[in-house]
Amino acid sequence: MKVLQTILQSLRVFALDVGQGFFLITHSGLAFLGLAVFCFLIIFNAKPDLRSSAEVQLIDWLQTRHGLDFGFSSSTEAVDRATAADPQDLTKEQANIVFWLSRKYRVAPEPLSALVAEAYDMAPTYKLDPTLLLAVMAIESSFNPFAQSPVGAQGLMQVRTNVHTDKYDDYGGDFAAFDPVTNLHVGAQVLREAIDRNGSLEAGLRQYVGAAISGEDGGYIGKVLAEQQRLQEVASGKRTSIQEPTPISP
Repeated sequence: MKVLQTILQSLRVFALDVGQGFFLITHSGLAFLGLAVFCFLIIFNAKPDLRSSAEVQLIDWLQTRHGLDFGFSSSTEAVDRATAADPQDLTKEQANIVFWLSRKYRVAPEPLSALVAEAYDMAPTYKLDPTLLLAVMAIESSFNPFAQSPVGAQGLMQVRTNVHTDKYDDYGGDFAAFDPVTNLHVGAQVLREAIDRNGSLEAGLRQYVGAAISGEDGGYIGKVLAEQQRLQEVASGKRTSIQEPTPISP
């Protein structure tokens, strides 16, 4: 009996010693960790370049982990991301269109230059006239890349993003609807499909605006074609008023 008590007493003493040792080690480790963090913060605050580098690395890590692109890592990259071009780099007819649209819709010529150049480059791919694409953008959104209609049509070409989600998959998802160039490409694809499906430009435009069933487009087709005609005149160098023509009474 005494032997058993002695053993139990020894075990209690051993457990108590181990517990005290673990506490001392843990306490010392936490104290050391706290001291290290304190020293790091002092150095971190004293060196702005180190702090800036750490912030960039942290943002990059977050973007990689969550698939995000906040887009504010450097001013140089911001310039690269901007949808803009120098009008002087365009052909004469493209520049004519840019400055005319700039006056009419009160949009800076630089982003318009990028859109006009893109419309001319991509139009053959979709077998569409570039002035038609520009006319659709003008009537649909007045060149506002963030426009949204009550039914969810978004961006320059006012594409129903919730209907054409699959077309944005190759561009990274639905948020690409607010990228002007992407929206232009998707809108051109939707319009081309509508024309092919319905057999004519007018019928395609009617479906594009969502009036294929009712047949009532609210004058949409006439507005687009009239704007296209004005753009073609402007491109050729003809002096064209930015005001809508006054209808002639019968």
